Amino acid sequence: MSTSNNSVVTRLVDRVFPRMPDFYGLINSQCELNCQAMDVFVEFMETGNPETGRRVRAMEKEGDELKARNMEVLSRAFATPMDREDIYRAIVAIDEILNYAKTTVREVEALEIEPDAHMAEMARLIRDGCGALRAGFAKLSSSPADADSDAAAARKSERTTEKVYRAALAELFHAEDHVAALNRGADDAGANAMRYVIEIFKRREVYRHLSNSADRVERGAGVLHDILVQIA
Repeated sequence: MSTSNNSVVTRLVDRVFPRMPDFYGLINSQCELNCQAMDVFVEFMETGNPETGRRVRAMEKEGDELKARNMEVLSRAFATPMDREDIYRAIVAIDEILNYAKTTVREVEALEIEPDAHMAEMARLIRDGCGALRAGFAKLSSSPADADSDAAAARKSERTTEKVYRAALAELFHAEDHVAALNRGADDAGANAMRYVIEIFKRREVYRHLSNSADRVERGAGVLHDILVQIA
């Protein structure tokens, strides 16, 4: 058969039986961008540098564009290597982590506070969880049975983040020094106490947002586990 005839047959086959998109590669590309953004997010939480915050926001926008492209591929796909709903959930879960990173940066900027050690530690743990998700999703196409430990590592990062979150709250609400100053009738004690109360609410809001971001890592781990149950 001539080359031209082979080409015609190939086109006909592709039209009747469209080639399956590389959904493993699509999910991996999202995970990779997510991890790169988390590195920048950690840098922001360690330094509070406004330029670093702008980089996080720019990478989140890039993530939204990548998510939209992946959703378009999914909507047009004739066949998928795993449950279509799980692919959708994976795309959304990975994107939500990056969304929360951006909105956390926005909150820090809007509330005009400097990131503290607790925020930086939670950001590092979220980054670690994203790294575990990247490792796990990367194994789906070749050694899915080995990805279960990565899902467990991502879940562990969420649990550890919650411990840091609770410790941060306990420290934040430890206001005995201000109470003692008020009892002594110290100068400006009332004004200082009021400022501290406002600071409590500001920081608590950011801590809560970081905790919710870790929840999204756990959600991604759940999606990874569900896929493993199907294909491992």
